Amino acid sequence: MMMEMRSLEAALLVLVLGHLVSALEVPLDLLPGLAQPPTITHQSPKDYIVDPRENIIIHCEAKGKPHPSFSWTRNGTHFDVEQDESVTMRPHSGTLVVDISRARPEHYDGVFQCTARNKHGSAVSNNIVVRQSKSPLWSKEKNKPIVVQEGVSLVLPCRPPAGLPPPIIFWMDNNFQKLPQSKRVSQSLNGDLYFSNIRREDSRNDYICYARFTHTQTIQQKQPITVKVLNLDAINETMADYYNDTELLNEAPVDDRKPTFLIPSGHSSYKMVLRGHVLEMECIAEGLPTPEVSWTKVSGDLPSRRTSFLHFNKTLQIVNVSESDEGDYSCTAKNQLGSAHHIINVEVKAAPYWISGPPKNLVLAPGENGALTCRASGTPKPSIIWSMNGDRIENLPADISRKVEDDTIIFTDVQVGSSAVYQCNISNPYGYLLSNAFVNVLHESPRVLTPANKIYQVIENRPALMDCSSFGSPIPKIEWFKDSRASTLNGDPYILHDNGTLEIQVAQSQHKGKYTCIARNSLGASENHVYLHIKEPTRILKQPVDTVVQRGRSVTFECTIKHDKDLLPTLIWLKDDEELPDDERFIVESNSLSTSDASEREWLRDHGELPNDDRFIVEFNSLYITDVSERDAGLYTCYVNTTLDQDSVTAELTVVGRPDPPTDLELTDQKKRSIQLTWIPGEEHYSPIQEFVIQYEDSLHHQGHWHDIARVPGTKTTAHLKLSPYVHYTFRVLARNAVGLSEPSSPSRMYKTEPAAPDQNPKNVRGSGNKHNNLVITWEPLSGLQSNGPGLYYKVSWRQKRPGSDWITATTNNSMYTVSEIPTFSPFEIKVQAVNNHGDGPEPAVAIGYSGEDLPAAPPANVQATVLNSTLARIRWDPVPPHLIRGQIQGYKVHYSRAHSLHKHNPHHTEKRVLTFSGNHSQGLLPGLHPFSHYSFYVSVFNKKGEGPKSEKQEFRTPEGEPGPPASLSVTDPSLDSLTLEWSPPHEHNGHITGYNLRYQPVNNSNELGPEEELALAANETSVTLQNLKYSPRYKFYLNARTSVGAGPAISQEAVVKQDEAVTSRQVDIATQGWFIGLMCAIALLILILLIICFIQRNKGGKYPVKEKEDAHTDPEFQPMKDDDCTFVEYSDNEDHKLVKESRTPSNGTVKRDDSDDSLVDYGEGGDGQFNEDGSFIGQYSGKSSSRDNAEGPESSGAPSPINAMNSLNSFV
Repeated sequence: MMMEMRSLEAALLVLVLGHLVSALEVPLDLLPGLAQPPTITHQSPKDYIVDPRENIIIHCEAKGKPHPSFSWTRNGTHFDVEQDESVTMRPHSGTLVVDISRARPEHYDGVFQCTARNKHGSAVSNNIVVRQSKSPLWSKEKNKPIVVQEGVSLVLPCRPPAGLPPPIIFWMDNNFQKLPQSKRVSQSLNGDLYFSNIRREDSRNDYICYARFTHTQTIQQKQPITVKVLNLDAINETMADYYNDTELLNEAPVDDRKPTFLIPSGHSSYKMVLRGHVLEMECIAEGLPTPEVSWTKVSGDLPSRRTSFLHFNKTLQIVNVSESDEGDYSCTAKNQLGSAHHIINVEVKAAPYWISGPPKNLVLAPGENGALTCRASGTPKPSIIWSMNGDRIENLPADISRKVEDDTIIFTDVQVGSSAVYQCNISNPYGYLLSNAFVNVLHESPRVLTPANKIYQVIENRPALMDCSSFGSPIPKIEWFKDSRASTLNGDPYILHDNGTLEIQVAQSQHKGKYTCIARNSLGASENHVYLHIKEPTRILKQPVDTVVQRGRSVTFECTIKHDKDLLPTLIWLKDDEELPDDERFIVESNSLSTSDASEREWLRDHGELPNDDRFIVEFNSLYITDVSERDAGLYTCYVNTTLDQDSVTAELTVVGRPDPPTDLELTDQKKRSIQLTWIPGEEHYSPIQEFVIQYEDSLHHQGHWHDIARVPGTKTTAHLKLSPYVHYTFRVLARNAVGLSEPSSPSRMYKTEPAAPDQNPKNVRGSGNKHNNLVITWEPLSGLQSNGPGLYYKVSWRQKRPGSDWITATTNNSMYTVSEIPTFSPFEIKVQAVNNHGDGPEPAVAIGYSGEDLPAAPPANVQATVLNSTLARIRWDPVPPHLIRGQIQGYKVHYSRAHSLHKHNPHHTEKRVLTFSGNHSQGLLPGLHPFSHYSFYVSVFNKKGEGPKSEKQEFRTPEGEPGPPASLSVTDPSLDSLTLEWSPPHEHNGHITGYNLRYQPVNNSNELGPEEELALAANETSVTLQNLKYSPRYKFYLNARTSVGAGPAISQEAVVKQDEAVTSRQVDIATQGWFIGLMCAIALLILILLIICFIQRNKGGKYPVKEKEDAHTDPEFQPMKDDDCTFVEYSDNEDHKLVKESRTPSNGTVKRDDSDDSLVDYGEGGDGQFNEDGSFIGQYSGKSSSRDNAEGPESSGAPSPINAMNSLNSFV
């Protein structure tokens, strides 16, 4: 039976809750004629701290119909306002005013509660705890001076007086300047000042702790504290002076030490924090060097968005604490000597807080159901107490229409007269929540509260919401119609909400028009009309973009918008969501693009930024910022809004600049040859620091000059520096980012290193002579930084490199020493050692040097010449012994000259040439000789000093060679079938001319060559007449000379034979025909174009000197030279030379190869030509024959021209 009853109750509860949606919740202020239970609208805070110098005002405001009356309780009992002449209640209000001029303020400390009541119920306020703020004075005390040894830790206590609320603590000096704090010196959460290690510069007599009381706006000051920081010797000397009136701390010597925590103590601690509050944990450590503190959460990650590290990482702050922040937190203090750890266990408690908000007022019709829900949570779980009109429900008579189910009151079948105000009080040990909610039972016909004929303007494609706010009890039913009221609007695209609002999720132009809403209940109906207008959206077409700019430059943000022509937009620029600074550097320009501005609109349409629609207006807007500074950095927003919509785009301006110089340079870990430098980086100015440049000044040797000593990455703030002895170091640090280098930091304190013996010797020790009997020893002297001490000089030692030689030593202050009266070009062992007043440098390395050179004393012997062919000879000699060279051998020189030619026509040629063979050679090739000539030569050796004696002069003769081309070839006496050829002998006979070869062949009008004829002519002939030339009007002739060796290159010529008059007549007859003239003109024009193209292409070719020489001389030993100085020069030739060269071929059409197969390694060098030590040729060689230049007369063949081509065409016709 019990189970059936529970099932029935559960089913009833579900049924009742299913009808709760019918409960009416409306703002009853819109219906002034309706009854309404009281509602508290304003009250003082629960914890109300008041200023005792001002009147006490305790607020309590409420509304209701009829207007409620007010009463108060104080500390749980009725407070009769009329009986206290110092207290008045404001008219039509429950607010109390206490006149403190007539009473003591502290008399009114206590717990106050206000009750507002009318005939429909009573509402109560929170318990308002009133307390007077307090700012007591510091107790008078005399602070003794504190004397501490440098390097120890120190805590200066503040101990401010207890105030209400607690004061804000800070430390300043006598000049009201805040004391600088750092990772070494910082203030704790309780106000004490902590020194992780104290320095001499911390000595001062005005450490003053201040307490600021915010409510009374007063500041209290503690007596100044004097701190004197001394080293151990100074403490011993002044102990007697301070013994009676100072505190002496830590007389033992202080060394570097690993960190230990000053607060909190022990290995672990506990902290409780309330949900929603701020969690602050601190770890302050002492140690030398100064420790750095870091934080981690043992059981998870720190909430990055709610976490801050304050006081140089010593304080961990988490705002808006939640249950997920509970757990263990670890702080670690670390320096170079070790680390310390501490665990803080954090427990999160929670005062009661709403889960779904406080209960809401209910308006019910007679017979309806409803519920009030008061759902909250907390840690520990809070308890709930329900009251009605200020009285606890369990103390009231039972009501069958009301049932309490834990955090919910369920109302069923309510009746007129059941109106009341219900209170929900939720509490746990950490706080409480008190909320009022009324139940109002009414019986009213429908009324539409939305204003009649209201116009709704909606942006196209946005949701449209048209209200039909109504009131009635029972709750009215809402129906909507459009235009003709053909049918109710229910279903896609219309959504009817429970509160009567009609929604169109995507409003478009077809939805505009007149809408009617009707509210009905059992007591009647009411209707209203509204209108919907659809507008075009406002959009930003051209958006500002993120920009990075350097300080001092300008930047522009552009913002182009379009909007509906019926809407008036407002465009503003914001910086970091606030108005632009009032600064003339910020310039905003704007202009409008009207609908008649066709060109601009067309441009926008072409770029897809403007639809083809005249309903739009386009406006351009730009923000210019000149002379940008760092304070201009931030987020710039182009914000445009109309009465219906808005659009915004944000761009970030990043102002970069050179970093600020580093600060707080500190020297630690001081050793003889090293030191550690630490610093604090300056502001990066939004460009990350890439590296730090560490510089030093040596005030002992180079005062005023700064030198780089190290570079470290931008992520480091420490550098371990290697030092040199006997230097007075001062360091500074510069920071570099992508923009540039910062200004230098302030110099560090000076650090002096002790002198020592040199630890290095001079470099680049060399020995050479500038005279034949001396040795000059030179070296790079040590710098002042390298000297390591005073009195620097050099110990120079030398000895001849041969067995049994002894070292000879001398000293000097210079960087050069000369040894005289020694053998010529002899090797010596030399060494130079640095010495100062503190000792000798390391044992120096031994170098090899040579004394001075003299001219070679002997010539090469057994000089011989072997003729290899008509243009090449091999020269051999015996090398000069090394001791007679008297220096470093540079090579051999062959001096040779062409005494005369063996030909009777040109016997005298005086040509002197020099060919150089670098290195120690015993033979070499003389290329480029003239055939059939007489040569003389001699050989000498040379060193750096100069050239030695000449060898005995030798002679040789070159054999005959192929002759050069005839000097000229011309055509004379042309007739109908004959002509005469005349020529001149070659300039270069190269032997005895034995005859000439003449070849000729006809050429037709297509430039095709016919069969070739050949004639052999005697050596003494210089002309020949050719008969029976009937086959062609044009002939080509080739003529070359012969010696006993063979035929030389040919010279060519082309000639035209006179034509018969009859033939000419026939040609004229044909030529007078129109068709033939047209055909010939077309052919001529085509040929002319082709020839011009061919001519241009052939003349585009570059110079190929080496290639042409290889074509003409296949022997790899051949090296052409200029006739005058035997210098290898660059050979260049144009296209005409190339054609002539091709025409000068032997009669058999082949090029004869020289007989020599010697390597080019044996060649020497003349003039600028160079051979390396193994005889190989270095550099480009080329040459140009004078005989070739002479052979090419005005009638020599060349590249065809367009004019010649036309002449050939006419001859063909």
